[in-house]
Parts: sequence; structure tokens; C-alpha cells
Amino acid sequence: MDNTAQDSAILHAILEAAVDGMIISDNRGRIIRANAAACRLFQYDCEDIISESVNRLMPRAMAARHDGFMAHYMETGEKRIIGTGREVEGQRKDGSVFHLHLSVNEARINGTRMFVAILHDLTQRRATQLTLARSQRLDAIGQMTGGIAHDFNNLLTVIIGNLELLEMRGASERQLSLIRDALASAELGADLTERLMVFARKSNLKPIKTDLRELCEDTLAILKRTLGSTYLIKTDFAAEVDQVMIDPSQLQSALMNLALNARDAMGGRGEFLVSIANVTIDDSYMAQETDIQPGHYVRLSVSDDGAGMSTEAQQRAFEPFFTTKTESGGTGLGLAMVYGFVRQSGGHITLYSELGHGTSFGLYFPAVTGSDDGAERVPPQTIAHPGVPQGRGETVLIVEDNPKVRRLSVERIRDLGFKTEDASNGDAAYRMLQSGVHADILFSDLVMPGDLNGYDLAAKVAAEFPHMRVLLTSGYASDVVTGSMARDQTYDILHKPYRQSDLAVRLQALLTDDADD
Repeated sequence: MDNTAQDSAILHAILEAAVDGMIISDNRGRIIRANAAACRLFQYDCEDIISESVNRLMPRAMAARHDGFMAHYMETGEKRIIGTGREVEGQRKDGSVFHLHLSVNEARINGTRMFVAILHDLTQRRATQLTLARSQRLDAIGQMTGGIAHDFNNLLTVIIGNLELLEMRGASERQLSLIRDALASAELGADLTERLMVFARKSNLKPIKTDLRELCEDTLAILKRTLGSTYLIKTDFAAEVDQVMIDPSQLQSALMNLALNARDAMGGRGEFLVSIANVTIDDSYMAQETDIQPGHYVRLSVSDDGAGMSTEAQQRAFEPFFTTKTESGGTGLGLAMVYGFVRQSGGHITLYSELGHGTSFGLYFPAVTGSDDGAERVPPQTIAHPGVPQGRGETVLIVEDNPKVRRLSVERIRDLGFKTEDASNGDAAYRMLQSGVHADILFSDLVMPGDLNGYDLAAKVAAEFPHMRVLLTSGYASDVVTGSMARDQTYDILHKPYRQSDLAVRLQALLTDDADD
């Protein structure tokens, strides 16, 4: 092998081995070479972008300016990105915009200028930063709130004490009326600061080893009388559930808060589901979805089929004094108290909601072992898990409207040995299938914008593409939220968040059923 051939072989090996995207373009911005990582990053087949302008991979605003930047550099040699790196935006084939780190350098081959770009996807890092920023913001608010509540308690102690002394020292009837009104208001203030202390994780918890099922049954018995007959309460408690170390009264208060929020979201009637099960978070995918350390947990899920929450409301749901119920006198402290209690108990809380379809909260409490009340929590740990079933290159069509979840699903399913196609909603997926896109399995979310939800899409697939198998997924705890969508045929639901091994087993089961037909 001569040196030229050897260099070419080495270059090809470097390009294909690189985890980051690498694109080589000429001095006109035309793509000469792109490695497999770059094509996956932008969701193109490599042959589709060769000889195309790099502008195709940029949002419209940046693409319009890129040629001017290149012309300026070619004329003046003034560097803006060449030889350095910066954070920019890229645009995938489906039109979604994402953040990436771009570094570019120039090479001359036989007098011809070429540019080599290395692209690193920042999507996950930015998502992690946003999650961390949100957690830090809540922590900062909690610290500030705890300090303010502590100082206000001292002030209220003085105010209440002096009012009581005035009351006991022979005040007139007119004065007594004023004193009692002031005392009632001061006591309301004391109750408010107590709730703020719960959010700040500085309340006086009295945890004992508890079976959540028994505690929830007692609380739900009260709730049935409180909510009234127009609200149907359903339960789904696993037969075997680990115990947890929590304060029973605070758990009851948290469940009451979630139930009353659900009632307000459902209007005059609706369904409310409480489910309890052991959960083992033992792979990086599930930990990534829930922002929870690996380990053994008991999950208490609370779901309703109400109005759902906007994206802004979800982002601010646990902040104190944030409320969407200003007209009904909501204080905005209910969810803040639930958040503080769960975190002070060593647990985590997740929120999943879709406008018009309902909301589901997941409360994760560390499982405990041992027989005494001082039992140690099972420490978070990564649990070795056996090899999961692998695909053999079959194609899975992933349908998910949340871009972050869709990208994660693509990554998970490719790691299991499958090829993937993806769409942002049921309507787009149906058009893809009609245009001739082949898929062996449909893996679709249930709740999506557009005319076709998950059940509708599954029904069309069953009627028009009978060779395809269907697996549906949902962020809700059960079909209490999505039961109104169901058609004549029922489907098994893979509930989010799920483990990689669960996904692998479900996909393989579909293929096994197909082979048996």
C-alpha cells in the first residue's frame, strides 16, 4: 500500500471511529465528506448531504449569514470561528434546532482550501444544566424562604404574645374585637410560615418505617368523602411493596394536596388514580429521565384526567407562591410543600403533564431494609444488570412530540441493535408510512398534538400496515388519563420512565409474536 492509500485509509478510520460529528467542506461551503456520527447528529443519510451546502445544517437566520462570513474570511483572513471553537445552533432534518459546539480548521491540499469542522452535540449537557439550574434555584429559594420564615416566626411570637397579654388585661369589648381579629391574622401568618418551613426542608419530620399502601388507603378514605361522588378514585397497589422511612402525617398532607389540586384541574368530575410500586433505577437512561440516582425506590404515582399544565406552569410548579388558581384563592404553597417534604425525606419528585389530558406526579422514596425503625436506607448504587435482548437490524418508527424524549428514545433503541425512523407526532408518522417508509415496529407516545393520538395511529397501522407490531408508551401512571382515546383494540402500555431492559424485552416480545404467527 502506497503512502497516499495508507493516509486515505487512516483518515477514513478516524472519521468513522469519531464519536463527534466531522464534516469536510470546500471553499464554497459544499460538503465533501461527512462521517456517520455527523449524519446521525443531523438525522440525514450521508449520501443525502454530500455536495450540499453546509447551510442546510443551520437554522435559517444563521444560514443567511454564513456565506457572508465565509466571503469575508476568504477576502481578509480575519478569523471568527476558524482555529477556535464556539457554541452554535444546528438544524436537524426534521427542522428541530439544537445546540452544538463547533470547532473549525483550515487545510490546503494541492493549493485548494478545505475546512474541517468537528461538531459536539450539547443537547444533553444543556438539558442537564437546565435541570441543575432549576434544582439550584429551588434550593436557593428554599434557603431564603427558610431564613425569612424563621425570622417571621420570631416576629409573630412577639406579636401574638403581646396581643394575648392585652386580651387578658381587661380590654374593653371594642378593643377585644380588634385584638381577636389581629390574633386570628397572626395565627394565619404562623400557619403560612410553617408551610414555608416545609418547602425549605426545615420542618420537624418524625419519620417511621411505613407501608405506603396502608397509609394511602387511610388517606383515600378521607378523600372520598372530601372530593364527593362526582370524582372516581382508583388505586393500583402492587402486591409486594418495600417499606419507606417517612413522616406519616406529612405524607397524608402531601397526598391531600395533590388530590385537591387534581380536583381543581378536573372541574366538576373526573378520575383520580393512586398507584404504588417498587422501582429499581439501575441504568443510566432511566436515571437521566428522572434525574434520580440509581437505587431501590418505592414510587407513589398520583394521576388525574384534568386540564393539564402548560410548559411554564410545569417549570415553576414547585416554586412557593406560584399558582394558576388566583381566582379561587390558591396560595401557591401546596406543591411547594410536597416538594420540600419529599426532598427532606431523601426522595425525588417528577411531574408529567399534557394540556387537555391530565397530570401525573411521581413521588420516589428510598426503600429501606431491616426490621427496626432505625433501618438504613438502601444506598443509591448502580446495579449490574444482565445482558438485554438485542435486535437484528429491524426498523423501529419512534413517534414522540417531546424532542428531548424522542432523541433519547432513538439513542436507546439504536443501542439495542435496531435501526430507527422518527416523527414528532402521529400525523407526520402516518404520512411517512404512506410515502413508503418501512418499519417493523411502531413505538409511539399516547398523547401528542395533531389529529392522531397514539391509539388513532395504532388503529391505522393495524388496518393499513398489518405487518407492523405496535408498542405504545405514556408518561401517565395508567389509562385513567388516556382511556377515552382507546379504540376497540387494546394495547399494552410501557410506562415512562422505563428501564432499558424493560424496553428491550417488550420489543423482543413483539418480534417473537411476529415469528410465531
